[in-house]
Parts: sequence; C-alpha cells; structure tokens
Amino acid sequence: MKFFLFGILVLILNSCSQTERLYLFNWTYYTPPAVIEKFSAEFGIEVIEDNFDSNESMYNKIRAGGAEFDIVFPSCDYTKIMIEQGMLLPVDKSKMQNLKNIDPAVLALADYDSEMRFSVPYYWGAAGLAVNKSKVPNFERSWALLSKPELAGRVTMLDDPREVFGDALKFLGFSVNSVDPAQINAARDLIKNEWRKNIQRFDAEAFAKNYATGSFWVVQGYPEGFFRELSDNEELMNNTEFFIPKEGGPSYIDSMCILKDAKNVDAAHKFIDFIHRPEIYAEFCDTFRFPATVNIPAKKLLKNKPMYQIDDLANTELKKDTGEALELYITAWQDIR
Repeated sequence: MKFFLFGILVLILNSCSQTERLYLFNWTYYTPPAVIEKFSAEFGIEVIEDNFDSNESMYNKIRAGGAEFDIVFPSCDYTKIMIEQGMLLPVDKSKMQNLKNIDPAVLALADYDSEMRFSVPYYWGAAGLAVNKSKVPNFERSWALLSKPELAGRVTMLDDPREVFGDALKFLGFSVNSVDPAQINAARDLIKNEWRKNIQRFDAEAFAKNYATGSFWVVQGYPEGFFRELSDNEELMNNTEFFIPKEGGPSYIDSMCILKDAKNVDAAHKFIDFIHRPEIYAEFCDTFRFPATVNIPAKKLLKNKPMYQIDDLANTELKKDTGEALELYITAWQDIR
C-alpha cells in the first residue's frame, strides 16, 4: 500500500513538474492579467512575467545573459538593433492563424521588419501628457505647456532621452530621429533652459503613481500607466485630460519577439497568435482605453472610449536607430540630468 501511494505521489509530482511555461519580459502594465489568465486556461501554459521600464534596461539585461525569457516586447528602434545583432528567432508564420488581422499600414511603418520575419506588432502608440484640469484649467495641447512658469516643480517627464529629445525636436520642427548636432543641441537648450525649470524629476517607472498623488499637475507618460493608477480615483480621472501634443512626438511600434535562446518556442507562437484574436486584442485595448491601432477587426469590438484616437498619432514619428548619433543624445542628456 505504501509503495502504491508513493507511486501515485511520484506521478503527481512529475505531472506538476511538466507543466508547460512561458516566460515574458514585458513593459509594466502592458498585458492585462485577464488576458493572460484566459491564455493559460485554454492552453494549460503557465505564464511567468517580468517587467522593464525602458528599452535600454531590457536590452542590457538580455545582453548580460542569465535571464531565460521566451518573448520580449521591444520598441521598433530596439527591435531593429536586436534583429541586426542576431538576438531573435525567426517567426514561424505557419503556426499562427491571426496575423492576417494586422493592419498593413502598420506593417508599412515597420520598415525594419515589414514582413514579420522576426517580430509581430503588438501596439502602435505614443507617450503624451496627462494634465490635472483642476490645477491647470487653461492650456494649449502643445509641448509649449511645459514652459509655463506657474508649473514650476509640478512637471515630470520620462527618464528616456529619445522620448524627451523627440518631443523637443518635434516642437522645434525637426525630426525625432535627427542626427544633426545643431538640431540636437537646440533641443538640449530648450529642455535645459525652459522645460527643466518646471521639471521636478525624470521618471519612467513611477510617473503615473506620482501623478495620482496630486503632487504633479502635468506629467509625460504612457496612457496605460495613467489609466491603471487612476482607475480607483474617479475624481482625478474625471479631472484628467490625456493628449498627444499637436506638434507630435516620438511614436513606437512595440513588437512581440521570440528570443534566439527561447526554451518554449511553441508556447511563444501560441501566445502571439492568441493576442491577435480580434476579441482578445479588443479586450487588451479596452483594458487600457487604447485605440485598436494594430488589429483591424478589433476596432469594431471595442467597448470603451479610448483615451486618444488613432488620428492623434498623425504628427508623430517612429523612433529609429540613430546609429553613431546616439552618442550625441547621450552626451546632451547627461548635460541636462
């Protein structure tokens, strides 16, 4: 009897130890828990997620080795870098049925991998400004807002040089991908001599939490962060306007990519295909009040009004790899910081 019970126990333990897993390295607040739970329930795959707050930190952690992730969610400039450096596994399209739902216009923008050889678009969007209308009742939907003297100490911007410089470059009428030293220095001077007077901190991780405290009135960040932090604060939610300034700024296409050394490749393909089911993609967008920028059928299934519209991305520009000019940005950023 003891041996019989021991055998049953071994079988149970072996069954548990053989549970398929999928490891995601994802932006904070970027895939709804309910979506992950549905995926796990349908496929019997346990999803384990770790988060990053910048492309740089994501890239450096993977390059350092030792982290066993299957899927990563880089923005387009880093997707290009990771493709060129051989860090990604080719996508097996034969394992997926829902790639047909992806908007060809978004793929045309993704000229670094428009045929989805190594990446599948997850979301096309942009950072913007959240404004507390009870504290700032009159304002223009422009980056000029950051220069208003009455906002001293009430502003935060992302701790991300390409985002902040991209905003300043666009405001000055230049490309977010400028490699012209004079233009980059002009953007540096705008940030340092005008915007910096009001900026209390550069923050890519807790920008939404800090906005939710009411201490900051104008905060640059991503809409999903604000929505998550304000979902239980109805008064501040109603007093918040999120917008992408009229001049535009950097936009991004974040993609789902399978890392070259991924251990759970089949599970990774299942997850990517699952995300692009129209009803699942609509749930993802509804959760964060996103417009359905990537998946065409999902646009008709949205139930919540998005925090901004696809048309608001018209003046934005995708961040691209600036090559050796990146050092110009880093040097100018250190001067500001």
